Amino acid sequence: MRTDDCLKIGRYEFKSRLIVGTGKYSSLEVMAGAHQAAGADLVTVAVGRLDLKDRSRKNILDFIDRSRVTLLPNTAGAYTTEEALRIARLGQAAGMGDLVKLEVIGDPKTLMPDTLSLLEATKILVKEGFTVLPYTNDDPVMAKRLEDAGAVCVMPLAAPIGSGRGIQNRLNLQFILDAVSCPVIVDAGVGTASDAAICMELGAHGVLMNTAIAEAKDPVLMAEAMREAVIAGRKAYRAGRMGVRDYASASSPQQGLK
Repeated sequence: MRTDDCLKIGRYEFKSRLIVGTGKYSSLEVMAGAHQAAGADLVTVAVGRLDLKDRSRKNILDFIDRSRVTLLPNTAGAYTTEEALRIARLGQAAGMGDLVKLEVIGDPKTLMPDTLSLLEATKILVKEGFTVLPYTNDDPVMAKRLEDAGAVCVMPLAAPIGSGRGIQNRLNLQFILDAVSCPVIVDAGVGTASDAAICMELGAHGVLMNTAIAEAKDPVLMAEAMREAVIAGRKAYRAGRMGVRDYASASSPQQGLK
């Protein structure tokens, strides 16, 4: 990938357009290997699942090279605005910086976001100086409202969290890309490398995934595949695909043949 083609999120720049998570791995060692294979330099961590007081035992943070990787604390597990605010502030107080992947879940079965609470939390955290990356549904109207509230990017789902179904509504993703001027990071629902490539080919600025890598039979190999898929999809988008035709068109022009 071109060295000048960086992912810019607020005041931050990242060489990789693949963002990875830290949950569901069989071991922290496997997680660290997958992160390295993915080549990601932005890694999301669920603050609410960390024991920030007991440092006698190793936790996820001990297996992340923070000299190379930027942490993206997330508010996973929050079901109200207040819970999301508390978790975000806890992560910042623990020295994880001003970045926050903001999640406010509205339904425990589908894990779909509560967009009204999400918008409210975004406004509050932006005023407090956080760099907010909200996880939302694939609604262009809400995406625009989040951007207007100060979100530095929007993170619409491709499919329900952990479903592995791939992008379900390409048209809505295009609507979101047209509606906002900030980066669009597809988050949730990616299952395999082709899903990641499609997201990037459609014009997404990046892809965030966790389960697709962590629950693969070989997480390290899948992480490598995802890295290559994101790069290939981005290149294809920049190159500009050929037009779609209703009928065949000979690869070798017929004119001039004898």
